[in-house]
Amino acid sequence: MEYVIFLLIALVAVFVISYRNSSGEKVYKYISTNAESIYGKYAPYSYKEVRKKVKELGQDYTKKQYLIQASVFAAGAAVVTYLYFYSLIVSIIYAAIAVSVIPYLQYLRCKRIYSEFIFEQIQVYTTNVIMEFATTQAFVKALEGVYESGVLEDPVRSDVKLMIDMAYDNGTVDESIKFFNKKYDFYIVKNTHQLFLQITNEGSKNSSDALENMSQDIDMLVEAVYRDRIDRATFHKKFLTFGVILYLMVMLVQFLLSPESYIQLVNSNILVKLLLHLIIIINTYFLLNGEKFYNENVGAE
Repeated sequence: MEYVIFLLIALVAVFVISYRNSSGEKVYKYISTNAESIYGKYAPYSYKEVRKKVKELGQDYTKKQYLIQASVFAAGAAVVTYLYFYSLIVSIIYAAIAVSVIPYLQYLRCKRIYSEFIFEQIQVYTTNVIMEFATTQAFVKALEGVYESGVLEDPVRSDVKLMIDMAYDNGTVDESIKFFNKKYDFYIVKNTHQLFLQITNEGSKNSSDALENMSQDIDMLVEAVYRDRIDRATFHKKFLTFGVILYLMVMLVQFLLSPESYIQLVNSNILVKLLLHLIIIINTYFLLNGEKFYNENVGAE
């Protein structure tokens, strides 16, 4: 009987590992490749700045929400691991580990929110500069119009002001454009700036069609980004659901066999315990990697 139980647990472990190495990789590849094809990179930033902006946006968790999250993580980890090992000590240890992961998840969440905020600001910047440029036919004047309109928020607004100052100090917009392109490495930023330079250098008097086409390209990109964001959120929920279900796969062993036999084997066989720990660790590792891809890689292009 003990060998049968051990074999069933081993089969569960093999299933979890093989699922994570096959379907799991597809999950992460789906998340990362879709994000990489749409979103653009933005300059490195400190977590302190990111957290401050998330608070300003009103999207930071409250103390009550943090407490609820910690309680759910601790309770979930304790219940699952108790059903694995029937040991209160082991459950407490795993509960503490689960709570310790929360700051890392919050870090990833803040970076995602900040990334989405930056993209929205870039959308506003490019769209409004195009409209201002269509009227003024001067890049610096267009920047001044967008800056004074108040449609932008920091840090993009401050960087636009810096672009204006650099343009007046240098007598040219080249350095301003290089600065902004480097800090906000989006295709729409580079393409928009390139269009402005082309129109300015060639002295085109009829640039309305080119500017209108650029506006339509931006609208199409933004639509694709928000559609991808919805798809990613839906897929993320399914990903977490299946991850939780995999934690409970070992419960099938106890339903198929008597709980007494299972407990006896777990308490008497160190190899079974190691196998159960391996199942938890592997599943948790891939869940955390999935969260990393979902929250962090939205800034890749």
